[in-house]
Amino acid sequence: MSVALQVSNVRAKYGDLEILTGVDIDVPFGEVHVLMGPNGSGKSTLCHVLMGKSEYEATGSALVGGTEVMGLPVDERARAGLFEAFQYPVEVPGVSLNDLIDEMGEVRNDAGFADRVADMADSLDMDRFLERSVNGDLSGGEKKRSEMFQLAVASPKVAILDEIDSGLDIDAVREVAGLVEQLRSPDLGVLIITHYSRILRYMKPDKIHVMVGGKVVRTGGPEIAAELEASGYVDLQNGDATVPAPEVATPFDV
Repeated sequence: MSVALQVSNVRAKYGDLEILTGVDIDVPFGEVHVLMGPNGSGKSTLCHVLMGKSEYEATGSALVGGTEVMGLPVDERARAGLFEAFQYPVEVPGVSLNDLIDEMGEVRNDAGFADRVADMADSLDMDRFLERSVNGDLSGGEKKRSEMFQLAVASPKVAILDEIDSGLDIDAVREVAGLVEQLRSPDLGVLIITHYSRILRYMKPDKIHVMVGGKVVRTGGPEIAAELEASGYVDLQNGDATVPAPEVATPFDV
């Protein structure tokens, strides 16, 4: 299976502070991967670096569908097929969601774009939001659904979903997880960044990567989430990369 996102030895500093110390992650097309870790481990920094946030001094390689994006401006990274859904989506007064989607269509110059917009607006129940300003007066769950709609119509190669479960009640978390599963595609690789395991109860990630101290210290299947639920990150932060499996049943065992 070909690789949608290939991150190799990515390092990053913010001023004199080294945050990423050599990150390696591969996300194949058609798969949903999860990046977990404690606060301060570098998860969101990796997202910022991949998207080209200028405050960071970064080195290493990040291939999106085989195209190197490190060093490119943000707009060129997007054109290469990189998409980010934000932890806290911002409101854009005066710009309707329809206007934003129209701009996407002009940039993509895709003959099937209008049909995809209509299909996804109907599938995700977004028709009633199209004439409203982007994220204006929406609940947390509605904002996340709007971003999933934007993801669907943008049709990128890689989607980085930065803490999409943040600030959501349990029903909204379940809905967002369902939307991610609905948007699975052999032409898309998804990397979800989170430090909570609750969203994983409602979806089936292919792999979980655990980041501690600015690098990935463990990669494995969904069972890792259950182990972290039982033991937390303490052992990994202390240098033990083999977190013991839980002795009791958890929601992930079902």
